[in-house]
Amino acid sequence: MNLLNTIVVGLKEIWTHKFRSLLTMLGIILGVASLVGMAAIVKGMENGLKETMIAMGGADKVLLEDQDVPAYQEHLAEEAPGRTMLDVMALRQSAPLIRLVSPEMALNNCTVTRGDKMVNPSECVGVWPAVLDMNLHTLQHGRFFTDLDEEKANSVCVIGTGIRDELFGSPEKTGQDIVPIGQQVLINGQPFTIVGMFTRYEGEQERKERELAKTKPKEKQAGPVRRRGWGRGGGGWAFWRKNYTVYIPMNTMWVRFRSAAGANNIPDPRLTDIDVKVTSLDRLEPALQQARNVLLMTHRGIEDFSFRTQENQIQSINAQIRNARLSGGIIAAISLIVGGIGIMNIMLASINERIREIGICKAIGATGLAIFLQILVESIVVALVGALAGLAASFGLVRLLAVVSPSKNSPVITPTAMVIAMIFSACVGIVAGLFPAFKAARLDPIQALRYE
Repeated sequence: MNLLNTIVVGLKEIWTHKFRSLLTMLGIILGVASLVGMAAIVKGMENGLKETMIAMGGADKVLLEDQDVPAYQEHLAEEAPGRTMLDVMALRQSAPLIRLVSPEMALNNCTVTRGDKMVNPSECVGVWPAVLDMNLHTLQHGRFFTDLDEEKANSVCVIGTGIRDELFGSPEKTGQDIVPIGQQVLINGQPFTIVGMFTRYEGEQERKERELAKTKPKEKQAGPVRRRGWGRGGGGWAFWRKNYTVYIPMNTMWVRFRSAAGANNIPDPRLTDIDVKVTSLDRLEPALQQARNVLLMTHRGIEDFSFRTQENQIQSINAQIRNARLSGGIIAAISLIVGGIGIMNIMLASINERIREIGICKAIGATGLAIFLQILVESIVVALVGALAGLAASFGLVRLLAVVSPSKNSPVITPTAMVIAMIFSACVGIVAGLFPAFKAARLDPIQALRYE
């Protein structure tokens, strides 16, 4: 009997005992569906995490953070200068492995108002133009700050689309893309003119949903206008933060809000953040050592700073993805093993029903190897048919998960997961069919023919 005929016999056996075959394959179906579904969820999570990392500035971004002085320098804690513009100048001049330096001076408890509308931005920061490259911002309308704005401390600002949506109306509500360039807003009660607006930042899934919504009839929205806008800005916290950003010139922040905002109205020259980008990720460690040496000079040897790299974020992402895949793979493997046990049981039952048939085959010249291969192929056919049904079920499972537990990072079914599921199912079919195949091949033809 050739391979094709053996496969046909296996399919006929499945069709003859439909309900029994369905119960037999149920473990394989659930195992494959869970394996592909889990892989799809993990892939969606991976895409979301990578989008977030890129939105935060990319892998070559390094954050200079404040830290408590080491134990051996505790007596110098009062003299720790913190992050200042002196550090920025020194890094620009004396650290050639640092290609970009972006200082930030934030305004705490910031409110932006226009008429009776108010919004709390994710960050209201005084910056240099270097922040565009540092945080991967893209201007959609207007301009960014000029040297003249910085020198004269002009009251100008650049906003994200989330701020525009809250104060001027979103395109979804107004039916038009409002460009508020030249409009005035109040930042903590002081008037500022909007000179630029960033593009809308969003994840791939939200972009698809927004484009799909445009094709549907416009529905009347009810309820109060949400002022905070949490999560509306895009696929995750990083996109929301960028969409609800307000930037003003660094010198304007100092003159208007920080020059007399310290304790006892003493000017506070310290920066909120200093972000840097290295010339090459391959030379990250030398670049950080170079920056550390420069900062130790400006801080008079006091080590009150530390570096936080996106490389740590990448390692954290990879660890999360690896753990999720491992746990999901173990759960799916258990389901497939249970399915394999079911296949073994049903193949043993099938052999008991076909003992006389096997005896006749051997009596007319079928070898033990031929019988062994026939039973083994039938077992594999059952497993592969169950795997195909499991693949079909996985699409329904992913859709169900998207409805029951909607997320900005929608599951993505990958061909790799489908191929792995099929291969694993075939292996389960082989292992499950070995013992029944051996048992059938070793049957004595005379005793088989006498079996009632």
